[in-house]
Amino acid sequence: MRRLFHILCALCLVGDSSTAADKPFAKVTDDPRLPRVLLIGDSISIGYTVQTRALLNGKANVHRVPRNAGHTGMGIDGLPKWLKTLGGRWDVIHFNWGLWDLCYRNPESKNQGRRDKVHGKLTHTIGQYTTNLETLIAELKKTKAKLIFATTTPLPEGELGRKLGDDLKYNAAAVKVMKKHGIAVNDLHAAMAGKMKTYGLKPGDVHFSSQGYDLLAGQVAHAIEARLK
Repeated sequence: MRRLFHILCALCLVGDSSTAADKPFAKVTDDPRLPRVLLIGDSISIGYTVQTRALLNGKANVHRVPRNAGHTGMGIDGLPKWLKTLGGRWDVIHFNWGLWDLCYRNPESKNQGRRDKVHGKLTHTIGQYTTNLETLIAELKKTKAKLIFATTTPLPEGELGRKLGDDLKYNAAAVKVMKKHGIAVNDLHAAMAGKMKTYGLKPGDVHFSSQGYDLLAGQVAHAIEARLK
């Protein structure tokens, strides 16, 4: 079932109630004595949600937005609705966008997700990405939560829709924005740098094995716990 979960995350097919992919989106019943934490991000964050909840069990109520948050444009459209649906006050929000923003897609591509870094169109330039992050940060600040931005994890060689090195460029731009706003940064890129062959799901895939997601969850939980303190 864990193998099926990771495959479905890679395909972004995370809504089938008959699979283990439901677990990250399971309804969380809050313990009113504990702080509330929200995870926002793409399928990488989906992959570490369950493990992060387990690591913070008894320390925080860990929720996530009810879908793959995709790129920053999807975040701008979806964030107000997600926050309204989930309701309540947030103590910490751990968020990331980027992996979809730097992806090239071609409607005629046969690759999963229409990825095509040769003939495709870039989803968002770095300038558009940073502008969108500013919009999202303004919305997130309204929650009064402590914010943590997670850097985008490394791009493996052979990825079909993303160009090597763009992860570094987009992360650098994002970190500059976070410093401007005094937002903490959880460097998940550094956590996985040089380890994609060990923890990657398969060659050319941006997703991770269960051991890789365990590693990421450990760092995410640590970053959240530090902000809660």
